[in-house]
Parts: sequence; C-alpha cells; structure tokens
Amino acid sequence: MKTSNLPAVRVSDDLRSAAEGVLAEGESLSSLIESSLRRAVEYRQIQAAFVARADAARDEKRRSGVVHPASRVHAELRAMTAARRKQMLK
Repeated sequence: MKTSNLPAVRVSDDLRSAAEGVLAEGESLSSLIESSLRRAVEYRQIQAAFVARADAARDEKRRSGVVHPASRVHAELRAMTAARRKQMLK
C-alpha cells in the first residue's frame, strides 16, 4: 500500500506535552495522530450521511405530504429497542 504524508501541524508545547502524556505503552505520537484523524474522518462521514438522510426525508415529506407523528415514531423506536435488548439478554 502506498502511503503519503500529511502537512506538519504546529501546536503549542503544552498540547504536545499533553499528547505525549496520554500515549499508551508502545504507542507513538504519530500513531496517536493517525488514529485520531481516522476517527475524525469517520465521524464526519457519519455526520454527512446523517444529514443526507435527513435532507432526503425532508424532501420526501414535501413531495408526499405524509407526516408521521413523533409519538408513533418514538413508540416504534421504544419497541425496537426493547426487542433488541430482549434478544441480547438471551
């Protein structure tokens, strides 16, 4: 796999010391930065997908005029959660 470098990031001495202070045994500052970047990218991708689904739902509501009452949606979500919880406890 081909790799590439990211731009150097300037940080305060305090932040660098704090980062070095939380490294796990055998972990490097570079690996901490890489894993943090991976999590941030994944989080933003999840956020973007959520916004896209919300926009699509809004557009579908506008197109169809169908509205689902929050109380019914909440009840369905509670039922789904209870069923999943029951399944996991088996």
